[in-house]
Amino acid sequence: MPLALPIEPEATQLLYDNPLALLIGMILDQQIPMEKAFSSPYVLRQRLGRDLDAHEIAAYDPAEFEEIFARPPALHRFPRANAKRVQEACQVLVDRYGGDAAALWTGVDSGAELLRRVSELPGFGKQKAQIFVALLGKQFGVRPKGWREAAGVYGEEGALRSVADITDAESLAKVREYKQAMKAAARSS
Repeated sequence: MPLALPIEPEATQLLYDNPLALLIGMILDQQIPMEKAFSSPYVLRQRLGRDLDAHEIAAYDPAEFEEIFARPPALHRFPRANAKRVQEACQVLVDRYGGDAAALWTGVDSGAELLRRVSELPGFGKQKAQIFVALLGKQFGVRPKGWREAAGVYGEEGALRSVADITDAESLAKVREYKQAMKAAARSS
């Protein structure tokens, strides 16, 4: 089933049509609502006036790119830090994958290799990398051998823990409940 966030249909379609948009959405998916994170690539494309391209973003003047991120409504709660992180990730894509975000996950032999590649991106700690591997496997058909194991608890069948599991309004509500419970547990310990 396709990803079902409460965002514009065009923003969702962009996640399927442009692998860089999907990656940028995942980069931004922290400290803001999921729907904001995954709709921001669509807004970024509108602000740039053309399709998202890793070469172009990596080469953008950092101050100008920050301004694009910070322009109201800002693309993230922390626009400067995240503009920088997106540019850094695009530079990694240019340096290692010819600027092709999909090359990050195409041709991998194993879930472990996919997790390693994703983990090497700026801003991707273990948990975020595992969630992205789960998102790729569950929603985008990227399923090298061992992908579920590499994704850890986020790869489990029927788990409702992350954006990877959102296919309708009910699953969105359950993922939000899970995230709130995890935050409450972290605060109490």
